[in-house]
Amino acid sequence: MKRIRHYVSRLISLDVSNMLAVARAISKRNGTPVIAILLDMVWCSLVYQAGYLDYEEFEFNVLSRAERRTWITSGNANSIVVKYNQREYRERFYDKPTFNTTFDKWLGRAWLDLRTASEADFVEFVAHHDPIMVKVVDSMSGAGIEKHGGSDLADAPALYRQLMDKRQFLVEAFLEQHSGMSALCPTSVNSLRMITFFDGADVHVMEAVLRMGNGAEVDNYGRGGMYTVLDENTGIASYGAFDKFANTFTVHPQTGTPIVGFQVPLYDEVLAMLNTVSRIIPEIPYVGWDVAITPNGPAIIEGNYNTGVFQMKPSLTGIKTGLLPKFREVIDF
Repeated sequence: MKRIRHYVSRLISLDVSNMLAVARAISKRNGTPVIAILLDMVWCSLVYQAGYLDYEEFEFNVLSRAERRTWITSGNANSIVVKYNQREYRERFYDKPTFNTTFDKWLGRAWLDLRTASEADFVEFVAHHDPIMVKVVDSMSGAGIEKHGGSDLADAPALYRQLMDKRQFLVEAFLEQHSGMSALCPTSVNSLRMITFFDGADVHVMEAVLRMGNGAEVDNYGRGGMYTVLDENTGIASYGAFDKFANTFTVHPQTGTPIVGFQVPLYDEVLAMLNTVSRIIPEIPYVGWDVAITPNGPAIIEGNYNTGVFQMKPSLTGIKTGLLPKFREVIDF
């Protein structure tokens, strides 16, 4: 029944026009008729719980049935969330200021919740922090995140009213990133998505993902960024990265920094931090942590109780199997 409810909820929110656009893009790249791709998308949704974006991102059109069964789809990821992440504790992750309160020690930055802070508090905050990042407290996929600095902060009371109107209640000091991470793309804070599972005794790092901006002020995949999967033990990238338009990169197109072979700085410190923070709310054992690397060490950006899974395109790696068997070695779902 949970699987049916999840499928129905996704069906209700289905963006048919975007699904058609994705099918046409795949058809253009591969020469397969659009109708055949659409029918296969529907089949994969029913059999493998794969949304049409899963279908494109993981290149299901080139996979056999046996190969498709090895990939974690959005439906599979939701099954983990439903089974393990207790509903009454999810708000401690979903509401960003509540999350910041719990994990303040590992944030590495000052912050302000405009739902409780006054206009005077905001004016005082921006007097000491330039630039700032503002966020909608319950947004996802980078929606509602903006950077303000310089002249934007000159009329702080006007900016305060603007943020209140747009529900951008979370205000944070801008994180300075490690020079090694800035070398990839200096316009954004290039972050890690570290997926962990706490089994009650041990913290398992299920996946490590390196996300990079591509000229924008954020590194989110949905807003023009790109990603590659790292070796979760070493923090080294073995493959190139790709964006939502299926463009692939072995070096960053803006800076020329090699992506293949890139070593995330201070990675041992990242693993040590995750071993601590993943135990703090054991009722939410499955978390996707967004982590920045600063000159002073790793800093948590946020935690996602409903994280999806990042997997590399077969066309980039030559590997047509996904992460489902690896996840099932640790997680029973």
